[in-house]
Amino acid sequence: MKILVTGAAGFIGFHLSKRLLERGDEVVGIDNLNDYYDVNIKLNRLKMLETQSKFEFVKGDIADRDAIDTLFKHHSFDRVVNLAAQAGVRYSIENPHAYISANIVGFTNILEACRHNKVAHLSYASSSSVYGANTKQPFSEHDNIDHPVSLYAASKKANELMAHTYSNLYGLPTTGLRFFTVYGPWGRPDMALFKFTKGILEDQPIDIYNNGNMIRDFTYIDDIIEGVVRVTDKIPEPDPDWNGDAPDPATSFAPYRVYNIGNNNPVKLMDFVEAIENAIGKKAIKNMMPMQAGDVPATRADTSALAKDVGFKPDTSVTDGINRFVSWYRDYFKV
Repeated sequence: MKILVTGAAGFIGFHLSKRLLERGDEVVGIDNLNDYYDVNIKLNRLKMLETQSKFEFVKGDIADRDAIDTLFKHHSFDRVVNLAAQAGVRYSIENPHAYISANIVGFTNILEACRHNKVAHLSYASSSSVYGANTKQPFSEHDNIDHPVSLYAASKKANELMAHTYSNLYGLPTTGLRFFTVYGPWGRPDMALFKFTKGILEDQPIDIYNNGNMIRDFTYIDDIIEGVVRVTDKIPEPDPDWNGDAPDPATSFAPYRVYNIGNNNPVKLMDFVEAIENAIGKKAIKNMMPMQAGDVPATRADTSALAKDVGFKPDTSVTDGINRFVSWYRDYFKV
């Protein structure tokens, strides 16, 4: 198939593009290469992808309507995977306009392009952040998510609502993917594992929020990609059992679906730090910090729907995942 991957120079976009190319798909990747984090990591990811003859890179911004329209005119895509977004909970408090531009305006452009160019299936990144103030664990796609606690989360919930509208009005099949704390080689420098590994290796203090009383459903990148590929291959259909008297947020009378992709095995933050210390062979200097605005204390994914519909359940242990990341980090930065 010919597949458009937006955010192709990003952490998940890079790994997805690599996997699709390995199985023989033709991949067109678009990315604006912004400086939210070190652009060199993005450029080095692209260098690896550009060694493949079936990969084409387009530098562009999904918030640029003309650029997206031109891209879709030049290519006939069988599938679109939208991973381009402004990421990060804390940054959304500092710079809200970046989230409206990328996550709302940009996603509208993708929806419109998919609609007018008869794309067979649009899958897109949502986030575990949409669960917001929910406390019932594990988080289920069938639960109400009306109380986001950050603009990032609100923008991702908005994506799901926008996608449903297009599935309803235009019959565009859409699938939202709620990622749970993705980590692994080539990861983002703004995320905990990258920061902790860097700090420990450089004998610098690492910030531990909520005094370490955080629980996260850390999900290894290979598991995320396996889930994305399987879901992208499965075009959603209307649910004949959907009932407006008891509306299920995860399914619809339209060709629409939402899935969690998480490890379903939450880990205490301090255990996560200990696993990094063990992989590096050095203790961290810990700087205990209060809870940060927009954060939630715990996440855990109910992945039963993913297992039922596409036969996949993430299973990489945090110990194995961290060891692979630390090995990559040492090699990449020559530590």
